[in-house]
Amino acid sequence: MTENKKITERLQLLRSAMKENRINYYMITSADCHGSEYVHEHFRARAWFSGFTGSNGTLLVGQERAALWTDGRYFLQAEKQLAGTGIELMRMQEKGVPTIEEYLEKHLTGGEVLGFDGNCVSAEQGEKLEKVCRKKGAAIIYEKDLSDIAWADRPALPAEAVWELSEEYAGESCGEKLKEVRLVLEKEGADCLFLNSLDDIMWLFNLRGSDIACNPVALSYALVEREACTLFLQKKAAPDLSLERYGVVIEEYDRIFDWLDQWLLEKTGRKNAGQDQKAQESAVKISAPGEYLSYRLMKVLSEKSTLILQESPTQLLKAIKNERELACSREAYLRDSAALCKFIYWLKGHVGKEEITEISAADKLEEFRRQIPGFLDISFTTICGYADNGAIVHYSATEDTSRRLEKKGLVLVDSGGQYLGGTTDVTRTIALGEVSEEEKRIFSLVSSATLRLADAVFLEGTTGRNLDILARQDLWKAHLDYKHGTGHGIGYILNVHEGPQRISWQYRKETKEYALRAGMLTSDEPGMYFAGKFGVRTENILEVVKEEENEYGTFLGFRHLTWVPIDREGLDKQYLTAEDVDRINAYHREVRERVFPLLEKEEQEWLIQVTAEL
Repeated sequence: MTENKKITERLQLLRSAMKENRINYYMITSADCHGSEYVHEHFRARAWFSGFTGSNGTLLVGQERAALWTDGRYFLQAEKQLAGTGIELMRMQEKGVPTIEEYLEKHLTGGEVLGFDGNCVSAEQGEKLEKVCRKKGAAIIYEKDLSDIAWADRPALPAEAVWELSEEYAGESCGEKLKEVRLVLEKEGADCLFLNSLDDIMWLFNLRGSDIACNPVALSYALVEREACTLFLQKKAAPDLSLERYGVVIEEYDRIFDWLDQWLLEKTGRKNAGQDQKAQESAVKISAPGEYLSYRLMKVLSEKSTLILQESPTQLLKAIKNERELACSREAYLRDSAALCKFIYWLKGHVGKEEITEISAADKLEEFRRQIPGFLDISFTTICGYADNGAIVHYSATEDTSRRLEKKGLVLVDSGGQYLGGTTDVTRTIALGEVSEEEKRIFSLVSSATLRLADAVFLEGTTGRNLDILARQDLWKAHLDYKHGTGHGIGYILNVHEGPQRISWQYRKETKEYALRAGMLTSDEPGMYFAGKFGVRTENILEVVKEEENEYGTFLGFRHLTWVPIDREGLDKQYLTAEDVDRINAYHREVRERVFPLLEKEEQEWLIQVTAEL
């Protein structure tokens, strides 16, 4: 059976379930119950019913039509995977493309019903959908997960082992972190903080798990009160875990809604705290992050308490790494960089002499990483795209798409590792042989952009939006651009993508901007992608550091964590300024100094050659 026919049959099963439940439109997001970027197979219903496997996308299915929304990173991938399925591709933020809410406003009619699993839709998005439905006279059903009906062999919820991260690596105890969070709650006048973002919970309690591939997190919820604290876990995944020394009580994960009902009843002294104004004023004030809080949880908490949707204090506390986390991260990145150097040396020496595919190359890179002490896992599925596959921003090779690498052209490799000591992310575009003049031009522009941003010095209070132009300026002058941000935060033995800081030129009124602060880690990854031809991306991870404080203010800058050569075979000095050449040479000198001791003799000789002055 072809993939298109499978998708058609799955959509028919979903539509049958919709009819039985009198639902006219059913929406399936990419999310799990915790607003995670990457999710366990149990939650990949959007991919199951649409065939589109990118990490970000929303499927809306009606009886006569279906549409899928995704962002610029996935346009090419989605176009290929949706072809022949009857699902219309909605290219988000492109001119003339409606948002999901605008689409529903056009197609929903009075008396119709919009359905979705309220556990997997954010509070913010759910409220937007509420407004549309009220305007159109339509209803919402959010407590039915039709995937359970239409997906017969759906994988079960994960329950992998949960373990405690020692202070040797965490740098501070769970008790110290709880104290910091409670100080923020007191300042904001909130009684408690509700968390369902998995990486925030793992960070706060110094825990790690394996419920999501490549992300060391465990399914969990947490409620932090001024004096008490409750953590919801699958107890079978942590039978011996005890956090009593920090005043933390562990409850069963699937009791969250029953437990909240009882807890709110005890707090308010009545079944419905919102029955009158006096009761509402005396209700418990709960702070929760709207970006991650599910719509269903929002409905439960807002009906029985005063719910304040705002950024969680854990986001900023987590983003600013402590000295121990920084020291461990520097060491992890150095060893990870050496592994990538070994891989590049191996690849250049073997391509054309033996069969190497995108998949086998990614496997070989993981093999090098596994040799590093403290290796836990890769930090995301390796992107290894040769030639035109490199133009697909978040490409993932399959047995059907995996190309054989040849001794010509470019291969883009975006990869990372999880270690007991850090989370890494790095991209290098590698010349495998003869490279065209156009490929060299783009490669040179992108690589110089990476180092130009890394060379920035800026005053404290500067946001990533202030700095993005440093990476894009030469590309914009050439009337070129890439459809993704320039930088994202990096977790510490946690998610490879972490907020709240970001580097992107685009202003979005719904997104709060955060100033870069010393101790934050950010990626620096400009790129260019040409459909059907090739793609180029160069990514280093940077540490934000304090440079100087004087009468003009506090000046910050960046320090490289990534130490991997930029392929000289892809560079052409005619496309570089004198300053660009100086930056590349200076970076290569430091790469040689730092990585040289970690390589074998032949690899060292190669490193000397590839880091020679331009």
